[in-house]
Amino acid sequence: MLGEFSEEELLGLLHDVNNTSNRIKYLVWICINYAFCKSKVYIKKKKERKNVKRMVKDYIYVNNLKYQMVLRIFLLVFFINIGCAKAKPESEKPNILFFLVDDLGWLDVGYQGSKFYETPNIDSLSKRGMKFRSAYSSHPRCVPSRYGIMTGRYPARTKSPGPGSQLNESEYTIAEALSDNGYSTFIAGKWHLSRGNRGSSPEDQGFDKNYGGGDSGVPKSYFYPYNIQKRGKGNENAPDITKLPEVEEGYHITDQLTDLTLNWLGENYIDSHNNKPFFVYLSHYEVHTPFEGKADLEKKYKSKADKIYKGHELENPFSFEKTTGETKLRQDNHIYAAMIENLDNNLGRVLKFLRENNLYDNTIIVFTSDHGGLSNRGNGRPLATSNLPLRAGKGHNYEGGIKVPLFVVWEDVIQQGWSNTVVTGTDHFPTLLELIGNNQMKDKHLDGVSFSKSLVGKFQDNSKRPIFWHSPRPRPKSTGDLANTTVRLGDYKLLDFYREGRVELYNIIEDQSESKNLSEIMPDKKNELHELVKNWRISVDAIE
Repeated sequence: MLGEFSEEELLGLLHDVNNTSNRIKYLVWICINYAFCKSKVYIKKKKERKNVKRMVKDYIYVNNLKYQMVLRIFLLVFFINIGCAKAKPESEKPNILFFLVDDLGWLDVGYQGSKFYETPNIDSLSKRGMKFRSAYSSHPRCVPSRYGIMTGRYPARTKSPGPGSQLNESEYTIAEALSDNGYSTFIAGKWHLSRGNRGSSPEDQGFDKNYGGGDSGVPKSYFYPYNIQKRGKGNENAPDITKLPEVEEGYHITDQLTDLTLNWLGENYIDSHNNKPFFVYLSHYEVHTPFEGKADLEKKYKSKADKIYKGHELENPFSFEKTTGETKLRQDNHIYAAMIENLDNNLGRVLKFLRENNLYDNTIIVFTSDHGGLSNRGNGRPLATSNLPLRAGKGHNYEGGIKVPLFVVWEDVIQQGWSNTVVTGTDHFPTLLELIGNNQMKDKHLDGVSFSKSLVGKFQDNSKRPIFWHSPRPRPKSTGDLANTTVRLGDYKLLDFYREGRVELYNIIEDQSESKNLSEIMPDKKNELHELVKNWRISVDAIE
């Protein structure tokens, strides 16, 4: 079955077989596989997949099967295949929950190795699906990273970040694609891709319902009213968060976004028995600054930090280097830890709802972050976390700024385990489309590559695929970063600091901390990747 062989492999077998009867057998085998619409995707229960395999074997491998019978089966399956090649009925398509966290670092969850932050719901869910060791955002900052997720295109193509960096009317988003495929679409939380631009709101870009998604990228406070600064010292210049109902004073925005999501699902899928699949883009503002946690959780982690580090205080809790500024050395921010646990609790609420209402088994769940954790600064701003052993953090194209936690769950369909496939934020668009049976939009997600094969445990070789990052708007006084274009190709990664006229080359597999610059001792590899970067900048018309 396609769970064991790809369609291309089976076609290759057919080509190599000289015996006519065997040719017919392979042809029928291929057609039945295709007729069941790639059973690894659509036949969700293991028992059902086994029944299909058994049925195929019963038909094909009966020794005395006559040529005429084989021909009839072929014709029957051929016509089934034609019908199945069409879009699946809406009621049979999987639901999608895209759970996006803001500023969550690669090592800020338990399953990735954090000993300070507690994320039991995230960790438990991660065991149910495929986790990725080399998952990247498409940019180390919020707006362009979300651009990549929504459009499947490199942010540099759309002149992001920079003037007019938000979505424009002509963009085609994953929400629009799913809506065109019969999905009800919903967003709660951070959008950050519109600044009053015409056609740039969530409603203009494919979402049927929007709560809290607009111009703002951060609340002034996590406690209602959200647009008034409190002890967390939020960004007073940030646009107001809009499109949220009023709640009681002190209510937490993450809790409200979860409430609204569950209410929408309840009204549209439990009470009304809606047969349309849903796409829920739950895009929390947590764990972005301002640092404001619930009092009981802050107290818990203050005590935990004191217990862990008592007697092991650092003379200087930061390291410094010219290219990255100050770097936080420990995960010990008790307020940030409280925010992470609150976020984890809200994921737990969503999972409980899905399970109790029989929605979980047929829901694809994507969990990830928009970029690396805030660990570096060029000034005295408070820092959230440490990304060590990864270098640097948010704002930087070093691993700490672009590597993110990622796992995908679809019960009984997606395998459980770890994948070494290198993926980036632009790849979500084509992957989700392929999982629902539509892989015909390559002109839309121009830079995205589906990683659906990796989700079912197949080897997906992308060692020859270059992945690019372009950061023309540095913030040296904020996060300590400098303008550069970066490429990863196979095991190697090159950073081109084009304004300074220097490059850095690293073997990411052997040196994930990016501590050994190989540019002088591997000039051929340096020149190869440097030319690749320069040509790519020209090809996408990147601003410099």
